[in-house]
Amino acid sequence: MADVDSVVYTTTERKVRKVKKTTKRRESHDNQASEVTITEVDNTQNNHHAIEDGEYTKAMNKDWHSGHFCCWQCDESLTGQRYVLRDEHPYCIKCYESVFANGCEECSKIIGIDSKDLSYKDKHWHEACFLCNRCRVSLVDKQFGSKVDKIYCGNCYDAQFASRCDGCGEIFRAGTKKMEYKTRQWHEKCFCCVVCKNPIGTKSFIPREQEIYCAGCYEDKFATRCVKCNKIITSGGVTYKNEPWHRDCFTCSNCNNSLAGQRFTSRDDKPYCADCFGELFAKRCTACSKPITGIGGTRFISFEDRHWHNDCFICAGCKTSLVGRGFITDGDDIICPECAKMKLM
Repeated sequence: MADVDSVVYTTTERKVRKVKKTTKRRESHDNQASEVTITEVDNTQNNHHAIEDGEYTKAMNKDWHSGHFCCWQCDESLTGQRYVLRDEHPYCIKCYESVFANGCEECSKIIGIDSKDLSYKDKHWHEACFLCNRCRVSLVDKQFGSKVDKIYCGNCYDAQFASRCDGCGEIFRAGTKKMEYKTRQWHEKCFCCVVCKNPIGTKSFIPREQEIYCAGCYEDKFATRCVKCNKIITSGGVTYKNEPWHRDCFTCSNCNNSLAGQRFTSRDDKPYCADCFGELFAKRCTACSKPITGIGGTRFISFEDRHWHNDCFICAGCKTSLVGRGFITDGDDIICPECAKMKLM
C-alpha cells in the first residue's frame, strides 16, 4: 500500500464550509481489484451557508446526519475520523485493515494502510520485510528469484539453486551459452576434449567413462588398429587368432592374395591360401602328385612313407577304390586281392 492523503470536511450545527483533498488508489483482495479512498472529516465554522436542520456531515458527495455517517462494518461514527472508501462503502481504519488488509509473509503482521504493500505471486510483504531469505539483504527494487515459496537475491539464488557446469563447476549466468549431452551440461569453453583440450563446439565427439573425446583423440587412444599396418580399422575388418586386420591387409604370406572370404590355413602363425600352403608344406599324393592339404575336411590315406587322396587310393589293375578294403603292394602299385590272384595264376 502507498501513503495516502486525506479528505477533510467541515461540519457545524448551522453553517458549513467544505474543504476537500482526495487521493485514490487500487488495492487487491481475494484476487479482485478495487478502488479505495482514505478520507478524514473535521469540524470548523463558516458563515457562507446557513443550514436550518442543524449539524450534518458532507461525505461521499452526500449530506449525512453526523450520527448516521458510520463504518459499514462496525457502525461506529466516522464523523471527525479518517476512513477508507471501498466499493462505495466507508470503513473505519481498524475495520478496513481487519477485513481487507494483507498479512506480511515475513512477520505475519497486518500491512496497514499507511505501509507500502509489496506483492509477488499472491504473497505480500512490508517494504522493510521484503528481504533475501538467506543473506537478509533488502530486495526492494532489485532482481530476485524464488524457490519453494522463498525469495532470494540474485547472488544467493545462483549460489544455492543455479545449475552448474560439469567442467568447471561454476554456475550458468543469464545469457550464457550452454552445451548439453544427456544429463550433463557445460559452458561452451568447457566443452572440450579431455586429451587435447580443444573446444568441441559443434564437431562430432565420443563419450567414454564420463569423459569427452574429439574423434581424433578417441581414435588415437581407443580405436582398433590393424596388426599388420598399425592403422585404425574404421569399418569391416577381419579377426584372426583374436587379432584385428584390415580386409586388404589379411593376405597370404606367400602370394599376398587377399584371404578375406577365402579358405586358408596357417603355419608358424602365418596365414596361407590353400594353393600356397599345399605347394610349400603339404604332403603329395603318390598317385596324382598333387598336394594333400586337408583343407575343407579332405581325407587321405597313408601307408609306410606314401600318401594318397581318398579318391586316388584305387587298385592299379581294376581301378576300384581300396578305401576300407584290404590291398596288396606290387612294387610301386597297390592292387586289390582279386587282381593279385589273377596275377599269380
